[in-house]
Amino acid sequence: MSSNLDVVRGVYAAFAVGNIPGVLGVLAENVHWTEAAGGPYGGVSVGANAVLENVFMKIGGEWDGFAAVPSEFVEQGSTVVALGEYSGTYKATGKNFSAPFAHVWKFSEGRAISFHQYTDTAVHLRPMQG
Repeated sequence: MSSNLDVVRGVYAAFAVGNIPGVLGVLAENVHWTEAAGGPYGGVSVGANAVLENVFMKIGGEWDGFAAVPSEFVEQGSTVVALGEYSGTYKATGKNFSAPFAHVWKFSEGRAISFHQYTDTAVHLRPMQG
């Protein structure tokens, strides 16, 4: 049986190669996925289909080379925190960005029941502004 940390590492590995079904596969049916308020996709999505529509489909359609690369993980009980950096180029403007992130994952019975994103939303929004 994989640890929660192993599961989270696998999520970032799957995302890095565009395996979105691999990412969504670790989410609990009623996962609460929170993107930072004020960011391009800010708000709470409930359920894997909502995460796909409200986050991943938008990222895939609007960004070239979007990446979320973790550099450090912290695990405490059923919580895993990933610290890393976002980067990508906004298709409509050709502008790129790089911003640090902290992601807080909470697990129950091997499935992610919540995800909370912390990032500098102003930096993330800059390339989206003409």
